[in-house]
Parts: sequence; C-alpha cells; structure tokens
Amino acid sequence: MNYFRIRQRFDTRQLADIAGTLAVGLKTQAIEPGARVALAVGSRGIANLPAIVLGVADWVRAQGAEPFIVPAMGSHAGATAEGQRKLLESFGITGAPIVSSMEVVELAPGVFMDKAAAEADGVIVINRVKPHTSFHGRYESGLMKMIAVGLGKQTGAAAIHRLGIPGLRDEMPEVARQVLATGKILFGVALVENAYDETLAIKVTRRIPEDEPALLELARANMPSLPVEELDLLIVDEIGKEISGTGMDTNVIGRLRIAGEAEPVRPRIEKIFVRDVRGDSAYGIGLADVTTRRLVARTDWSVTRTNVETSGFTLRGVIPPVVDADDEAVCGRRIARIKNTLHLETLIVSEAVRQEIEGRDTIEVLGPANLWDEL
Repeated sequence: MNYFRIRQRFDTRQLADIAGTLAVGLKTQAIEPGARVALAVGSRGIANLPAIVLGVADWVRAQGAEPFIVPAMGSHAGATAEGQRKLLESFGITGAPIVSSMEVVELAPGVFMDKAAAEADGVIVINRVKPHTSFHGRYESGLMKMIAVGLGKQTGAAAIHRLGIPGLRDEMPEVARQVLATGKILFGVALVENAYDETLAIKVTRRIPEDEPALLELARANMPSLPVEELDLLIVDEIGKEISGTGMDTNVIGRLRIAGEAEPVRPRIEKIFVRDVRGDSAYGIGLADVTTRRLVARTDWSVTRTNVETSGFTLRGVIPPVVDADDEAVCGRRIARIKNTLHLETLIVSEAVRQEIEGRDTIEVLGPANLWDEL
C-alpha cells in the first residue's frame, strides 16, 4: 500500500506579546502587601506556561506579597505529593517554591481544597480553557474545573467523578461557585491555545464564571481535527496524561467509552491502534482497539489504576488486544497515523485518504512516505 506525508493548515493566529498582555491584565488586579498567595498550576503541557507562571509570581512579589506554587491537578501524577511536584518541575515551572501535598480541607460539605492553598491569604488559578474529553457544557476544562477538581486533589476529584457525567457537567460548576463564594480565589489567568498549541489569548479575570464560556467557545473554534471523518484505522504513536486527561483527546478520535453515554457521531473510526505511552499512566488505553506489548511493559499500572478509580470511567482502563509487532495491527484501506491527539499538523495517510483530501487548500501533500517514518 502507498502512503503519503501530509500537512494540515489551521488558523495560525497567536498572541504576539505574551508578557505584555499578561502584564496589562495583571494591572487590573490588586493584592494586599504581605499576603501569602498560592499560584494553582495544573498537570498539562501548556504553551508558555513556565513564563506565564513566572510572570504572575514576579507580579505578586512586586505587590509586596509572597507567592508559592501548589499543584492543582486532582489525582494526576500518581496522586502523590512527590509525583505532582516532579511533574511541575518537569514542565520547568519556577519563580516560587512548590508546596506539594495531597492534604485537603473541607470548605463546605463535599467541597475540598488543597490545604496549603486554603491556608494562604489568596489563590490565583492559572489554566488553559478547552473542550473537555468526557462531557460538554457551559464549563468544561478550565478555571472552574481547576477550582473544583484540581484544587480538590484526589479527595475532591473523586467526590465529583463519583457522580459520573452529571457530576462533571452539573455539580462541578456548583462546587466551583461555592469555593469562589469564600473569597479565597483572588482571580484567574485563563489561557486559550490555537491548533498548533500556541498561546492565542490570555484573560486575567475576577469574573471567572461569567468570562469562561466565551473563552471555551474560542478554544473550541480553534481545535485541531483529523482531515477526514471516516477511517478504517487510526494509528496513534503515543498516549498520556500530559497529552490529554484521557490519554487521547476524545474530541479528536470520536470516542467516549463511558457506560450509559452515547458515542459522538463523528469522526467514525473503525479501529484505533495505540503504539506507546508518554509518562507513567496509560489511562485512556481502553479507547483503543489494539496496543503493543511495549506500551503494556512501560506503563505503571498502579498509577493507571488510580486514575481509573478516581475518574470512575472504568472502560477507559481496559487493556485491548496486544501485538508484538506494529505491522500486525495494520488493516483496511483508509489509514491515518498521528503522533498524538495534540499534534495533528503532520500525518501519514494511505492512498485512499490522500485521494479524498486531494485539492483542499487547507492540506498539502508533502510526498510519498513509509507508514512508520518519523512524525
């Protein structure tokens, strides 16, 4: 079978002056001198995150206050304090001490917050706003979810996930509002990215519930996608929690695998083959139909089990059939291979897919390729 390397062209608009835009937004805020301020930072590889966190930390110090960083990532990184600290350090997060703990305080019945953050004089939440991988609603992945789930650590995350999709879609915003009502959250720094994982917008806001929905729609309009809506086989080189909360972005692959929830209408992919894992957790492997023995060997299954148990979506942790050689999983005519669901600019596709996309001004055929060429 013949294969081709292709390049998709998405909207390239991005923020030209990240530091300047952040500084302008921060000028609208104020902090009492001498205050201890927690900067809540999550577990995703967000564009320019180290520079943005550093910029916020420097601004806090310039107000005469003392910043420190708390991991606001629920049960991620194995649900351990050391694991969460190391994950932030691996992102290059600097500018203030990292205070990592899984201890929480209960602000109200069923409403939890990282103990160090709760004992601070205030909290600034820094997170990317984007469509969620398990549900759709007015609030999905962003500041509201970080406040309710990320800062709640494993205890708070499990409490909301235990309620299933209604917990995430309906209960999560209410929990976030209860936290906001305490006055503990000073403001949020919301980030939106384009399809190339570049910073598209920064919004510094105290009006988090009011401002986040418009940012979510901006993020949704700039999401990358596959070039076709129907495939016999999608090959995904790597999954991982750093790529998506579900290992693979369900908005890209068109699968949820949540008991009782209808599957998305598109894209329609007959078979998904996952080749490897980035990081420790293979949460989301259950979204695939086949995987490799090397992925199984490299995965920390205790970490994966923690992620599965916290989410409550057990189907996403089920190990599919395993192959020893990648070629064993290849079948069908309509085939596409991607590095991961974050990076969809360059793909390798089969002849049948190339014929379908031929002539589109948003896609460039770069030339013949081997199916396993480097992406």
